[in-house]
Amino acid sequence: MSSTFFTASPQWRWLIVVYFFLGGLAAGSYVLATLMDLVGRSRDRRVIQLGYLVAFPLVCLCGLVLTLDLGRPERFWHMLIQSQTWRPMIKTYSPMSLGAWALLCFGGCAFVSFVAVLAERNWIVWRPLRYLGPRAVAGRLVALIGALLGFYVAGYTGVLLAVTNRPMWADTTLLGVTFLISAASTSAALLILLGSRRGGSPDGIDGLERFDSSVLALEAVLIAALIASLGRVATVWANGWGLLLAVMVLGGIALPLYIRRRTTPAAAPGLRWAIGPTLVLLGGLLLRAVIIFSADRIT
Repeated sequence: MSSTFFTASPQWRWLIVVYFFLGGLAAGSYVLATLMDLVGRSRDRRVIQLGYLVAFPLVCLCGLVLTLDLGRPERFWHMLIQSQTWRPMIKTYSPMSLGAWALLCFGGCAFVSFVAVLAERNWIVWRPLRYLGPRAVAGRLVALIGALLGFYVAGYTGVLLAVTNRPMWADTTLLGVTFLISAASTSAALLILLGSRRGGSPDGIDGLERFDSSVLALEAVLIAALIASLGRVATVWANGWGLLLAVMVLGGIALPLYIRRRTTPAAAPGLRWAIGPTLVLLGGLLLRAVIIFSADRIT
């Protein structure tokens, strides 16, 4: 038996699960919006804007949820600043410290892009904001930096789990990439869900569906590889948690793929553009809940 079974549980609750889920959504939506902004077409602009518009509120919710989960929420700034010297506290060896700073810097980029989209839609009128527009050098630079930070934010939570000494978390190296791919699939699903209701171009939504289908298939392969990499440790899932993981794979991956294969937007738009993406989102949330709570219940 792995020595990780004899370690103390962190006793994490739903706030951490929600933080991991929202962080992946915020980062993934921003990265997808940036990629579409760089290589997409002008008719995809509505979906691109939605990606930038949802990223900033989501990252704000991440910070709020993470702060509420602290034993002393009013001391949240201690994660970033040394209380005695008032200097920035950056621990390069700690995924938690780097993640806190990455989340903060990503939030700054997300805010700039959020405001730029508001200006682009003429919801804010201020001439200097034209330098942050989709074709401005400064706007492109902020988006690229934000996408790199978002890529890190989407996967670092899995790495954070892997560097602990808890069962399953420390017994595999695949949690980071699994969370990263899950963030990509859920973010694409979110943009499909919103874009289909907010005037997104059919071609843009179709491109997101093709991307999401490929990522979902990769996610299924990664989950299988994750289970295989655990070896005998995976037997801890021979219970209700394992059943929930199977439900996640069937309902959050297999069923959405089946719906996309067997339906067309014209024949069943609600089934394809509403129920399918919603199942993917619920599956992403359930995946994080299973990974966090199943290890947390082992004593």
